Amino acid sequence: QVQLVESGGGSVPTGGSLRLSCTTSGYTYNSGCIGWFRQAPGKKREGVAINDRGLTYYTDSTKGRFTISQDNAKNTVYLQMNNLKPEDAAMYYCAVGETCPNDCLVPSWCYDGAGMNSWGKGTLVTIAS
Repeated sequence: QVQLVESGGGSVPTGGSLRLSCTTSGYTYNSGCIGWFRQAPGKKREGVAINDRGLTYYTDSTKGRFTISQDNAKNTVYLQMNNLKPEDAAMYYCAVGETCPNDCLVPSWCYDGAGMNSWGKGTLVTIAS
């Protein structure tokens, strides 16, 4: 059974940076899809950044600002978030699944995570304007 534990959330000013971490157990890296999703109050869950068997994808609103990376030796996936905006405030979740399909038209990527198999409990990111 895959277990995921997120950390690194907090409150930062607009334009600030945060690095989220997701420590995993029971997941074999590059065997499926692992990534970050977020959900703000009153909004639908959205995929932020994912690594699908070594290929990375970002939703349009985070391209150029967020970077997903992983340290296989530490069983950890990271989300470096730079130039944070008020609209980035949300609960951020780490999740794994068999694959992460694209529900948008290329070159855009989007996915709400409906098919992901395992989820962490989330870490909260707030942005002070």
